[in-house]
Amino acid sequence: MSDQIQRFLFERTNVRGEIVTLEQAHAEVMQRHDYPPAVTRQLGELLAAVALLTETVKLDGTMSIEVRGKGPLSMLMAESNPGGELRAIARLDEEAPLPAEDAGFAELLGEGRITITLDPREGRRYQGVVALQRDSLAGCLEDYFSQSEQLPTRLWLADDGRRAGGLLLQRLPDESLNQDDDAWDRTVQLAATLTPVELLEVDQRELLHRLYHEETVRVFAPKALRFACSCSRERIAGALLTLGDEELRDILVDQGGIATQCHFCHTRYEFSVAEVEAMLDDPEGPPPTLH
Repeated sequence: MSDQIQRFLFERTNVRGEIVTLEQAHAEVMQRHDYPPAVTRQLGELLAAVALLTETVKLDGTMSIEVRGKGPLSMLMAESNPGGELRAIARLDEEAPLPAEDAGFAELLGEGRITITLDPREGRRYQGVVALQRDSLAGCLEDYFSQSEQLPTRLWLADDGRRAGGLLLQRLPDESLNQDDDAWDRTVQLAATLTPVELLEVDQRELLHRLYHEETVRVFAPKALRFACSCSRERIAGALLTLGDEELRDILVDQGGIATQCHFCHTRYEFSVAEVEAMLDDPEGPPPTLH
């Protein structure tokens, strides 16, 4: 089963949906880190969620979802763009004991919030925030759409440690599209019969047929998804400059250069003393290039 997302809609209604399956991208995210099983499951669900949500907005840019909490899992973050590129990372509280293998979302994160950021190539950045008040990532994201977007949305997410999958249903505000007053309730009730195993293992078109064989469903061409990191030497140089002249020069004195790596993909970046000094002298210029 390839990594892909598929859009569908119910004819003569204002209900639309997306279904996503991730296997290779999931593996590439997880193999770069040694996450406990409980964390892998939550990060996999977030990876599926960010892919689903990216397809619901018309955005030429990047969408990110960041979950921060006060539990043993302090942060989850996933990022996606319209090109189908995904990346994700988790951060554990180093002072907290490792979570139990069966620990759930609420136990792992405790009190906290979800921040959804839309960062277009042009135009203003947008952020929406919602508190963690449900015992699942899907429930918290449904709260976000209810409170911030006033758009009825239901999500089903699953991860078995090797794959992630998700299904999203959304009712659009344009009632002129709707000729079936029961469509929303009916399609949601049918989706609620879905099991995690079906979501992860059954072909997407077959799954839609199982759920909605009595509905008239228009299924669009699937879009391929893949892991890709947006880090670059330029972005890393920009992040270093935010530390300030004094701190950077202190690091140069202590270490004779700067070596760092991307938290998402572990690509290593090195900057010599001369390169950092050149950056400090001309912070608006291009980043130095190693020869």
